[in-house]
Amino acid sequence: MRGMLNKLLARLIVYGELDVIWPDGTASHYAGEPGPTATIAIHDDATVRRLAFGPGMALGEGYMDGTITPVDCSIHDVLHVLMASVERAERDVPLLRAQAVFNRAARPLVQINDARKARRNVAHHYDLNGRLYSLFLDRDRQYSCGYFPRGDETIDEAQIAKKRHIAAKLMLDRPDLTVLDIGCGWGGMALTLARDYGARVTGITLSVEQLNEARSRAQAEGLAERVTFELMDYRNMNRTFDRIVSVGMFEHVGLPNYQAYFDTIKRCLHPDGVALVHAIGRFDGPAGTSPWLAKYIFPGGYSPSLSEVFGPVERSGLRSTDIEILRLHYAKTLNHWRKRFAANRDTIASLYDERFCRMFEFYLSGSELAFAVQDHMVFQLQLARRQDAVPLTRDYITETERKAARQTA
Repeated sequence: MRGMLNKLLARLIVYGELDVIWPDGTASHYAGEPGPTATIAIHDDATVRRLAFGPGMALGEGYMDGTITPVDCSIHDVLHVLMASVERAERDVPLLRAQAVFNRAARPLVQINDARKARRNVAHHYDLNGRLYSLFLDRDRQYSCGYFPRGDETIDEAQIAKKRHIAAKLMLDRPDLTVLDIGCGWGGMALTLARDYGARVTGITLSVEQLNEARSRAQAEGLAERVTFELMDYRNMNRTFDRIVSVGMFEHVGLPNYQAYFDTIKRCLHPDGVALVHAIGRFDGPAGTSPWLAKYIFPGGYSPSLSEVFGPVERSGLRSTDIEILRLHYAKTLNHWRKRFAANRDTIASLYDERFCRMFEFYLSGSELAFAVQDHMVFQLQLARRQDAVPLTRDYITETERKAARQTA
């Protein structure tokens, strides 16, 4: 198996340098164009075999289990070399090409996400110890891409700017507009829209942990009369709203359910209403979710290409009134999260264990690099039922953001 893995790495590493220390203590060197460098040690032959046949799963599991360890570097350094090389060489490496084809073909099966499965998938990641997320997210616990107008914002500044940017696109230009927040998380967006913009918000989630925290926050901030939170699948919503917002939730919908998702937005949106969907996407066209990510972090999750999004939007009868691509904003966000996780690693290990910490390190680093060196991005899609629901130009977005910034300064 070592020979097979050696051939794979020799073809794969086209950017940067990777040194591999094998179980018998010997070493191999792989190099491509000048770039990042890293060294790993593989500690047993079983891990070599798993890497040779399924590197996408085996690398993460090996790091979690301690059978693969970075040497004089971090797992982030290792993933930088590997993921940058995969981005350039995947089509030229038969094993990786075959796995990509399989992952794409398997999407309809692994992304069914009916109501029962969707709740189970959400609980897998979001019903963890609530303290975990407070140790690496911003103060408002925004678990989605921040917005960096300057590029040097703190994570708290970037998340405030993200909420302000989204609020501007929702056109909350008069008090008491009703807003549906699909996938409301720990309630930060809903509370912001009620407190700063005078909206009346209904937030829905499938996470019991998030629901309880969001309700507690609404009570503590004196906003319980303006904001309500419910444990509900989006498909079961039967009320209508002036505005609909969905941030970081669409990635969990699943490809077979896109039509139901946009049909729900159409059904629940007033005729003159506006909706805003903020989600992870990809530049390079339809693909599949990493098998490791699907198993350990986001079961049922998928980041679509825009070609997969617009078909269901068009069939729903909604109008796409604005779309914005945020290219490196999530890479910056994840960089903040990764560093904050590292700073609080001992505390997180006391909540869980060393294997959990390694799993999250692998997840945060791999996600950051998916945006920094691969094809991932974030899109904000503004939708309406009528073409005249929003102004003719985008100037109102910047003007509204500046006004909001002055009021909260």
